[in-house]
Amino acid sequence: MEQELHKIEQQLSRLCHGHFRRISLYPGIQLCYFTANTDSFTVHHPRYAHMMEINYCHSGRLGWKMESGHEIYLGPGDFSIHTLDLCADSIVQFPSGTYDGLTLYIDLQILSETPPEPLSGTEHLAEIFREKFWQNEDIASFAGNAQTDTIFSAFYEQPEQLQMAFQKIKCIEILLYLCKMDPGRNERLTKYQSEQVEIIRQVHEYLTLHIGERITIEELSRRYLINPTTLKSVFKSVYGNSLAAHINEHRMEHAAKLLIQTDLSIAEIGQQVGYESQSKFTSAFKRCYQMLPKEYRKKHRA
Repeated sequence: MEQELHKIEQQLSRLCHGHFRRISLYPGIQLCYFTANTDSFTVHHPRYAHMMEINYCHSGRLGWKMESGHEIYLGPGDFSIHTLDLCADSIVQFPSGTYDGLTLYIDLQILSETPPEPLSGTEHLAEIFREKFWQNEDIASFAGNAQTDTIFSAFYEQPEQLQMAFQKIKCIEILLYLCKMDPGRNERLTKYQSEQVEIIRQVHEYLTLHIGERITIEELSRRYLINPTTLKSVFKSVYGNSLAAHINEHRMEHAAKLLIQTDLSIAEIGQQVGYESQSKFTSAFKRCYQMLPKEYRKKHRA
């Protein structure tokens, strides 16, 4: 298991400009904290059907483009379960450009033969997971809930001398939660066809290139031949918030750069990011940065 994970981590670290910190919790169970700063990369590794991977998204967004032609995305609090044969040839994507999360790698054979002491006497764990999550041979992904939020959040921000204890305890809690979990009742994340996601990426690129224009959902629907409802739902799944909110973030980021890097007036900057009224731009900027544009310019230039 150690050699298998080391090879995968070397590949991921090279491709995603990320950082890994791996910790051995029990025989056959490894915890990995993973951060990435990139858009996407392609993964190729042997099909390890005996190894289970549990992913939890702490911040940013994480997605897979699978061989099946489906794409799924995890947002903050969401989690997924699959074996390492399902993602052996896939494209890993980070729509927000950054990601922070954790992964538990579990050797199912070792788990069945020598489970951690708190799980001793619990038989056929590997079979339970296979029956629950992989009958359709696809990644099982779920929206987080109050119970999973409590479990996963405890992997972060613990006193250094207590970190390992929390990590071991929470690992057992996750396995127990998955054992009793009813996949049919938990909210599954929607899978989308790659063709739909590609259209959404084109929409996103078009909007960011025309950041100063006010473009409606109906106009985008006609331009890209996609149903407005589908456009909105797929966009939110990929990028994590509504189309309007996401593009407004881009507008404010661009406005902030112009305030620092140019001598354009507040009104001119507002027009460049799609606000005909200076007062409306000023109000929107203050909601985003908790200060007026002129205050932001003065502070950051100083």
